Amino acid sequence: MNRRFIGVLTFAFLVAAGASLILYRVLSNRPQTTKAATAMSHIVLANRNLELGTVLKAEDLQLADWPGQMPTGASANMQDFVGRGVTTPIYAKEPVIETRLAPKGAGGGLAAMIPKGMRAVAVRVNEVVGVAGFVVPGMRVDILISGNSPSGSGNLGTLTRTLLQNVEVLSAGQDFKKDAEGKPITVQVINLLVTPEQAEQLSLASSQTQIQLVLRNPLDRDEAKTPGTALAHLFTGQRTGLAQMIGSGEQQSAPRPRVPQTRPVQHAVQAPPPPAKKEAPFVMEIVSGTKKSEQKFENREGGEGK
Repeated sequence: MNRRFIGVLTFAFLVAAGASLILYRVLSNRPQTTKAATAMSHIVLANRNLELGTVLKAEDLQLADWPGQMPTGASANMQDFVGRGVTTPIYAKEPVIETRLAPKGAGGGLAAMIPKGMRAVAVRVNEVVGVAGFVVPGMRVDILISGNSPSGSGNLGTLTRTLLQNVEVLSAGQDFKKDAEGKPITVQVINLLVTPEQAEQLSLASSQTQIQLVLRNPLDRDEAKTPGTALAHLFTGQRTGLAQMIGSGEQQSAPRPRVPQTRPVQHAVQAPPPPAKKEAPFVMEIVSGTKKSEQKFENREGGEGK
């Protein structure tokens, strides 16, 4: 019994060893495939982290090999980028491309970060208005204004409404860079990226009303349709929209225009002549024997009877 078992194990071992040897011979005789050489590109990379507004110098750039094709907007000539301002942060060992730099001749600083057709408006803020210093470059904010409406709706009290939404912050404070640790800094002046029409509205609002910044998620680009609110809402709890309340206030407070009263022209109306007085008829009494009768005659014009 033990001899049979040992014989079976020996036979199985020999078969397995033979199969392994044959498989090894087959695999070792296969021709080895040559790996295709990876194409390399020679492009300009950032030598260090480049913040917003940085004017590129030769020591900020380096030429290096880049695996694969050259990215769109990249260049192999450092002189194409020297002297241009950075409009989007570029990190070390990252390709320098055209879309992250200001146009040639625009220089650096805040002006190089303003797109064509847009304007940068400076707004003075404090610790509260500036959302406790958490307004940093690249953030998106809404702008609220509070004041009294000139439309005569004084019975509503102070009015508050959203003036602008989803406005990009270009800079915060005198230095538009973040600190070394990326923490928010206390700001006194911020620059907002707006259109020329929005710049006019913001300039007037900053001088005539109180401004409050509202921080929002940069990924939230939807504009909310808000009716605004008034001081009367806080005490009465009314849900009436601000536009409707202002309209009713204008109707109550605005004086009605005085319409000059014109007297009707009285024309002389000739009264109709009074009806002619009807005279009593003329009565003639006729006596014939024992009979007695009467006959009436109407008087005609001229007093003649018949």
